[in-house]
Amino acid sequence: MPKVSKQAFLTAVEKTHGRELRRFLAARLRNAAADTPDLMQEVYLRLLRVPDHEAIRNPQAYLFTVASHVLHQHTLRQSMTSPSAARLEPSPEIQWVANSDPAAEAELDEVFVELERSLQRLSPKVYAALILSRCDGMTLKEIADRLGVSRQMVKKYLAKALIDIRQRLHEMSQDAP
Repeated sequence: MPKVSKQAFLTAVEKTHGRELRRFLAARLRNAAADTPDLMQEVYLRLLRVPDHEAIRNPQAYLFTVASHVLHQHTLRQSMTSPSAARLEPSPEIQWVANSDPAAEAELDEVFVELERSLQRLSPKVYAALILSRCDGMTLKEIADRLGVSRQMVKKYLAKALIDIRQRLHEMSQDAP
């Protein structure tokens, strides 16, 4: 079987699953019209960075796994700039760089990866409440109904998640040289 170039692989994935990927992302974004094209581009760029694309057994599953990670990082970025997160005064080490500084972007990516790990250590309901609130834009009542808990408990879950994020950011700033 002849080798397929990365560009040909990406073109085939986009042609086969592009429309489905667009719907997947748009359904999970608050500002779908503005954010979907950027996130699709990020997904495709990450696919281009895969060193051995021929080792991917299920391109569709891999594509949506990458898309889920991109969405998760986007959600974290959005939550850090939302009004409720601003009240928590996140660490000043995370500053959004207007210029495209590769070192700053790489450092920021590391921060998001570490935050993602921290979020995965949260209890399932705390994590679900955060994702439903930040990704899906659900109200406290909608989240409470979905999780089968009270609105007050959802507030506690969200507060715990945001406090954990802030604490982890603080720890990371202390660990930085």
